[in-house]
Amino acid sequence: MSGPSPAVAGVRVAVRRALTSLPAGAHVMVACSGGPDSLALAAATAFVAPRAGLTAGAAVVDHGWHPSSSSVAAAAARACERLGLAPVTVLDVAEAAAGGRGGPEAAARDARYAALEREADAQGAVAVLLGHTLDDQAETVLLGLARGSGARSLAGMPARRGRLVRPLLGLPRATTRAACADLGLEPHDDPANADPAYTRVRVRVVLAELAGALGPGLPAALARTAEQLALDAEALEAYAEELLGRARTPAGYEVAVLAAAPDAVRRRALLAAARAAGSPGGALGSRHVLALDGLVVGHPGRGGVHLPGGLVAVRRCGTLSLAAPGDPSPDHDDQRADEPRE
Repeated sequence: MSGPSPAVAGVRVAVRRALTSLPAGAHVMVACSGGPDSLALAAATAFVAPRAGLTAGAAVVDHGWHPSSSSVAAAAARACERLGLAPVTVLDVAEAAAGGRGGPEAAARDARYAALEREADAQGAVAVLLGHTLDDQAETVLLGLARGSGARSLAGMPARRGRLVRPLLGLPRATTRAACADLGLEPHDDPANADPAYTRVRVRVVLAELAGALGPGLPAALARTAEQLALDAEALEAYAEELLGRARTPAGYEVAVLAAAPDAVRRRALLAAARAAGSPGGALGSRHVLALDGLVVGHPGRGGVHLPGGLVAVRRCGTLSLAAPGDPSPDHDDQRADEPRE
């Protein structure tokens, strides 16, 4: 009796490795759109989970992007049920995505993840499996390069963050499509994946052109770069956390301790400090971090720095403090934030 095709085996092995650390009896949930990546993931999970002593369900997200999206979602749900996944739920996020911020792609992403987290809670899932592939990772790195992002953004998508798990980051998109074909599955090709109105689609076209010019190994090389940068970012962020611990005082952070650190560590520490003070991470950018850095290493007479979330950072008496104007803490007094503190 012959075994599975190389493509099917490859996807199953990737899923098996991703589920190895889960306790017996745990429930996992596949996020399935009906496309080749998530459908191959659903099929592999349906095969691997029971053999690993796990149960597996699925959630199909309907973004409402086109008139037939509800029927596509229903078809994807039926495919998951035929594979043996249970329960299978269709999540309508059209209204939430329409009211989101940051453009249609960002709004849809935020709505999708929020809905998946809620459904994972409802199913009691310890892991939510996402179908992102090596090609998706390469596109993420290329997009980060175009935006001039730092190491954390260039590190791409993590294989695991909280209960979000991406088992297929080491497999090319061609493998998932081949796995579907070998299993007799009929994935849906979302027309949005060919619409140049979306940034990700334009990046995909550019990546294909670059691969044609530089060689077919480019996506894998970009994914390896992401993996290495993720390790670098983790190390630098650990040093940054240690730096903040040494610099922290009841009134804020000692400027002298921060200033003595390498730029890469200090700036990560300042970003972490701003987030800890309540500035929303998604709104913080490099210009905010550089402005904070200027307070630390620049002339002590510089004015305050306004941060997203209504925070103001000021330097006074050798201490950097971050708080909302009018905060009764010792970090602030009645002096204007844009006036010299030292």
